[in-house]
Amino acid sequence: MTYLLGLRLEGRDVLMVGGGRVAQRRVPVLVEAGARVVLVAPEATPALEGLADAGRIAWHRRPFRAGDVTDRSLGDFWLVHTAADDPAVNAAVTAEAEAARIWSVRADDRHASAAWTPATGSAAGATVGVIADGDPRRAAGLRDAVVDGLGDGSLDARRGREPLRGVALVGGGPGDPGLITVRGRQLLAQADVVVVDRLAPTSLLDRLPADVEVVDAAKIPYGRAMKQEEINRLLVEHAQAGRFVVRLKGGDSFVFGRGGEEAAACAAAGVPVTVVPGVTSALAGPAAAGIPATHRGVSQEVHVVSAHVAPSDERSTVDWAALARSRGTVVVLMGVERAGAVAEALIAGGRSADTPVAAVQEATLPSQRTVTATLGTAERALRDAGVRPPAVLIVGEVVDVARELDILHEGPGGSAERPGAGSAGHGGGRGQ
Repeated sequence: MTYLLGLRLEGRDVLMVGGGRVAQRRVPVLVEAGARVVLVAPEATPALEGLADAGRIAWHRRPFRAGDVTDRSLGDFWLVHTAADDPAVNAAVTAEAEAARIWSVRADDRHASAAWTPATGSAAGATVGVIADGDPRRAAGLRDAVVDGLGDGSLDARRGREPLRGVALVGGGPGDPGLITVRGRQLLAQADVVVVDRLAPTSLLDRLPADVEVVDAAKIPYGRAMKQEEINRLLVEHAQAGRFVVRLKGGDSFVFGRGGEEAAACAAAGVPVTVVPGVTSALAGPAAAGIPATHRGVSQEVHVVSAHVAPSDERSTVDWAALARSRGTVVVLMGVERAGAVAEALIAGGRSADTPVAAVQEATLPSQRTVTATLGTAERALRDAGVRPPAVLIVGEVVDVARELDILHEGPGGSAERPGAGSAGHGGGRGQ
């Protein structure tokens, strides 16, 4: 039988003997908890050496010596971990700790250890610790099950004494619900109200408790759309009523997601805002199609632009001529309907009409596909292939790099469509 206890190690000294893989796993957790970690080991892994070089731990580069546990010149230790390669060293460390009445953890022999380190994890504002009679594998499995349950809402995370307040702007990623961040999933599980966009991973909503209010704030291209002012008003109104609001949208809220406007509206009303970055389709779209946004010797820069207005429109702030002169990759969001105008602007600015182009539609979803062309043929190719939003346009030699490396892909069993040029590899994607 064990007695679980949460140690508050902020500002307290902890001794770690041994600098191998076990220490590499445990030291960062101790540092994160605020402990002052003293490492005694003649050698250490590169990760531990990096912590020492950064001043985050104190490393004494020598073997353990008798008396180290109680040596005040090293530290005033509250906890001792020993993970040396030599069992005799570990036994000596734990014997000293026992004599000094300092709790110790022995990594190589759970039966001889005075304390066991639980498998820990955090989700939904809770820290989970599991001890399975000292069996680390079983403890980790149980820990993962509990943390996953808290994260996806299958375990009720909304019954805390201090419920969340305000608004969380959560980027839901490029489409696949598995690509939302862990933090985003945790906050979604605690929401009282979810204001959701059309391109958000809406399948996650089915896992929410029945009493969560879901507000559809979809913006359909050239169709129905909730005005941004109304979205702002709803976020503030619900938050001021004491509800925790999650604004869930596709991609990243601060990459052409108008997240800045929503954050400003909340701030003006005195509503606290939490921003959770998401995986933007500007990078996930090319990656889902196997297209590297950068590639050594080919492209050292990536330009992400919006074509929600045409290059010739006076409202456009994009310097298309400068983009045309660059040799970097250009990723265009909201550009399907204006692919021809984008191509004309880049060609007029000096880009070759033979520059490769890929349109990645519905990235990371089962329906993902890629159509490849050139700047000179892009408008007709996309029209003939029936490419529709949401899709990402990628302009640059990296498209041919993906083809040459045979990594251009659509998905399981798919193949890239290259109208007028036959098929080449595979393809896939999704955009904002």
